Amino acid sequence: MRFLATFQTLDFLDTLISLCAAFVLGMLIGAERQYRTRAAGLRTNVLVAVGAAAFVDLAMHLKGVDGAVHVMAYVVSGIGFLGAGVIMKEGMNVRGLNTAATLWSSAAVGCCAGADMVAQAVALTVFVIAGNTLLRPLVNAINRIPFDERSSEATYSVRLTAASAAADSLRDHLEQRLEAADYPVAEIEVETSDLAPDKVEIVATLVSTSVEPKELDVVVADMGRRPGVDHATWETSTKD
Repeated sequence: MRFLATFQTLDFLDTLISLCAAFVLGMLIGAERQYRTRAAGLRTNVLVAVGAAAFVDLAMHLKGVDGAVHVMAYVVSGIGFLGAGVIMKEGMNVRGLNTAATLWSSAAVGCCAGADMVAQAVALTVFVIAGNTLLRPLVNAINRIPFDERSSEATYSVRLTAASAAADSLRDHLEQRLEAADYPVAEIEVETSDLAPDKVEIVATLVSTSVEPKELDVVVADMGRRPGVDHATWETSTKD
């Protein structure tokens, strides 16, 4: 059998150490995720770390350092597809970005372990866990700071609900009113509703700039008094 002819005890022990290190370190990262009931928990992070370690270790034994580097590049791109699967968009909110980043980091830990850089894998694990735990109080403190629209990097839009018959004139007037207030318009869309065929929603997206909320309130109030307008409002959303 070719296995008996090619089996090397030291090589096998080297592989075993790499896989065990990836398993333990991936388990530490995954345990924190499991405790917080994230989509990718204990088992997922362990499998990502062990799988990455196995691929890199195999390449190391077959092609040396050059082979390991090539495999790492594929691991990085492959984990990108896996991470995309846990990212979900719900309206204007995006969930799962932190989980995807953690999976990416678990793969990096596995790559270090597979490349026989166990000390670096341990150090990276410490940083990953610290990022997911020690930074939480700082994140919560920042989130409690009152939101300042004037200094935020965000996308602003003005929405009008109006009669479809007046859509064209209201669209032009809204664009003129915003530009007169020094808020240039990036685009204006007119959206129809299947539930109310005689109504449309006019959405004006502003060019990214600093905004004074009171000024937009004045524009919205003025548009709300226009004939044919049922409702007028403005809203903000983050760019990322």
